Amino acid sequence: MKDFLSILGMVLIVEGVPYFLAPERMRRWVLAIAELPEEMLRRTGFLLMAVGLWLVYLARG
Repeated sequence: MKDFLSILGMVLIVEGVPYFLAPERMRRWVLAIAELPEEMLRRTGFLLMAVGLWLVYLARG
């Protein structure tokens, strides 16, 4: 559980940096993402999960 909370904390830090450094650019980026087709978002999410799983496998293997 300690590892999970540490990783979650690091993810939140990495996710928060762009909003802190360039809030207006992030606002435009989020609005552009909202206009993408649902299928593209779904495929992108799946690809990101697969890459994340692969990285965890490499780190733990």
